[in-house]
Amino acid sequence: MTAPRRTVGPSTSAPFRSGDVLHLTRAASPQFARPIAIRVIRTLEWPTFDGWCWLDGYQLGPDGSAVARRELFVKLAGVRLLTAPTIPSSARRAPSRRTPAQVGA
Repeated sequence: MTAPRRTVGPSTSAPFRSGDVLHLTRAASPQFARPIAIRVIRTLEWPTFDGWCWLDGYQLGPDGSAVARRELFVKLAGVRLLTAPTIPSSARRAPSRRTPAQVGA
């Protein structure tokens, strides 16, 4: 059995963009014995093995809110892209009402 080949430069093959929501299980890395969902902030441009990448993102709770920021080393073949969860109503901002400024009061 041959060892994974190490790339010389940064990993540029990750197909993930900022805002993507990913489901990570043991297929992505042994560290995910309990599956998690993350929202990608960015793909880190760090040298890695072929077929693997580093991700910077927020781990999501059951309601879709961010619970922790994490840097993760994942196997691309084991990552599953999810649709973005809805924003919890408690996190939504109400539109601000603007009132005219008083000049020379």
